[in-house]
Amino acid sequence: MRRVIAVFALAASALLLAGCAPAPAATTDAAAPDYCARMVTNSGGLEDRSFNQSSWEGLQQAATTYSIDANAIVSTSANDLAPNVTEAVATGCQFILTVGYELADATLAEATKSPDTHFAIVDEFVDAPNVKPIVFDTAQASFLAGYLAAGVSTTGIVATFGGGNQPPVTLFMDGFADGVARYNSTHDTSVAVLGWDKATQDGLFTGDFEDVNKGKAYAQSLIDQGADVIMPVAGQVGEGAAAAAVEATGVAIIWVDNDGYESLPAEFKPVLLTSVLKNTQAAVVAIVGDDVAGTFAPAPYVGTLANGGVGLASFHDFVDRVPSELAGEVDALRASIIDGTLTVTSPSTPG
Repeated sequence: MRRVIAVFALAASALLLAGCAPAPAATTDAAAPDYCARMVTNSGGLEDRSFNQSSWEGLQQAATTYSIDANAIVSTSANDLAPNVTEAVATGCQFILTVGYELADATLAEATKSPDTHFAIVDEFVDAPNVKPIVFDTAQASFLAGYLAAGVSTTGIVATFGGGNQPPVTLFMDGFADGVARYNSTHDTSVAVLGWDKATQDGLFTGDFEDVNKGKAYAQSLIDQGADVIMPVAGQVGEGAAAAAVEATGVAIIWVDNDGYESLPAEFKPVLLTSVLKNTQAAVVAIVGDDVAGTFAPAPYVGTLANGGVGLASFHDFVDRVPSELAGEVDALRASIIDGTLTVTSPSTPG
């Protein structure tokens, strides 16, 4: 069964997650009363505390900013995906936003059949003249997270695991592993990374993005091996990792996509070291604004540290536990990545 969540411009609330830097400014504030937009989630659902939720919050903000009508069509299984995109197009709306690699084929198929409709897809490349990919170089921000994790670890073991072995996931993991390696090189240490081998592009994956119990079991296994900082890249599955950290002693979690300190249940706040951010909301607002203004272009939007599309969240409750020297090193690395003196690479780097 599918759910349809509706929001109309005059009633929509602007929900932007804290800690995200702004993407390029939207191009117009003019109202477009005859314009409508539809979003189709992947099978993780709307409130996944990940990219579905962030994309929807961006579309809600666009609805308010441009006085347009926006709906979200929620997929609850893989069988919903293609029919939901077809349903979105059938509404006659000018703009369709799809979220995740699972929707790539359906997006391309519908875009080909409806060349006058404009599409955008989050976290995936679709090559069509009426489709704009929204992708993020999360390895840049994850590099900072890996360096930080290595610096705060007391066991000398950190870890990461993913929901599936696919580029939007492994990009995070590559950056994290390289950040740990940079810390080891700088400080002559040997902090180990469990769950991912960048050289072989293989590691630990749960096989889905929804089973919280798997997340808890995988995290507990990593904790049992000595990991005291864990970065799950698995959507809702990551909540299980946070639950395992709460039950352990001295274990911290690094969240991804949005600021987990703001989006996760309060019980997890004490174990959230930081989050690797994708500023999906601002990107969606800007792209809808371009479309309303008649300046839609299919060139991919690539979020980076330099344009504010990715970033590292506040340390929140850990602020007093991150040494000032370490925080300064992270800031210096951020600046080096932005000015180009440090390049973070991955086989999955978008571009």
